[in-house]
Amino acid sequence: MPALFYLPAFTGRLPRWWLPLLGLPLLAAPALAKIPLIGDLLPAKPVVRRLGPTAPVVPGSMPEAQFLALLKGTDLQALNLACREAVAYGFDQRLQLLQGRLLTAAPAPQPLPVVLVNANALLTCLAPDGALQVLNRYGPRPGLEQEQWWLMRWRAARAGLHHAMAAEALERLAQGNLARLETLPLPLQVRKDGTLETLPALDVYAEHLQVLGRDREAASALLAGQMPGRVAAERLQQAVALLNTLPATERDALLERALDQAAAAQAWGLALALLADQRRLLQAEGLWAGRTEQRLQRLSQRVDDAYSEWQLKRQDPAHAARTAQLQQQLRSPRQPGGHAPSLP
Repeated sequence: MPALFYLPAFTGRLPRWWLPLLGLPLLAAPALAKIPLIGDLLPAKPVVRRLGPTAPVVPGSMPEAQFLALLKGTDLQALNLACREAVAYGFDQRLQLLQGRLLTAAPAPQPLPVVLVNANALLTCLAPDGALQVLNRYGPRPGLEQEQWWLMRWRAARAGLHHAMAAEALERLAQGNLARLETLPLPLQVRKDGTLETLPALDVYAEHLQVLGRDREAASALLAGQMPGRVAAERLQQAVALLNTLPATERDALLERALDQAAAAQAWGLALALLADQRRLLQAEGLWAGRTEQRLQRLSQRVDDAYSEWQLKRQDPAHAARTAQLQQQLRSPRQPGGHAPSLP
């Protein structure tokens, strides 16, 4: 299996194989932290409607003569940076001119790295359909080329709200095994602190299917995941919500599995939410929900009481032993009195 699907825990910086997909050169590792993220990850900026020849005069922006000279060239990196500026300052006319230039600056045939840089620049210029047009000029070879090409195609499709196309791109990357998508983090946006927000491709794929109204397929995708603990519990909870036509007994069984995973992960809040979901399900189907009610009340009281006492005593060294006991109690749903022992 390609190394693409076996990534270390994400730390806020993209792995090096993502750089060509963002139009960035491969540089030595220390230089990566200095590279600004580009493309559709840029935050939206207010649009300036008052235009000059191609843009109003704004301190720090590219002079008119320099911009017009840039439009005559084929430097994709420079055009990309001009797109960033046009988006940041709301230069609508410059944005349109750059979009048109990027569609002709690197005519086919071109090697894949050039195609990826060209497509990324069009994403920076808010032209996802143009990026798809550029990508369609190239037929990637099997292996890493195809993976990079489909990832860029997913970015362009997502930016253009082409959910069916985006879902197809992720299906191609899965190669018939959706669990492969669990270890592929997809960049969604840059947070205010400069770190990158990502989501596993499996969950992104399920979201695309939901938008398309393919709820059962989205639920099947979520159930294909193999990660345990809180992630598994949350996916099971979401799958139950999507499978609203499934018999109540089967949905109840999925919720029980989710409760087991939440208990194993010591996720108290999630366990409470799952029990509440289970109670609503049973009540809606006219089934007896007494046992679920009891578990929910017992767990709620246990969490509330233990947390309140822990908050009062955790700063007092004289109560260190009791604080440790309460902390263990809060973390262990399987302790006596917790909800987990009542699971069938």
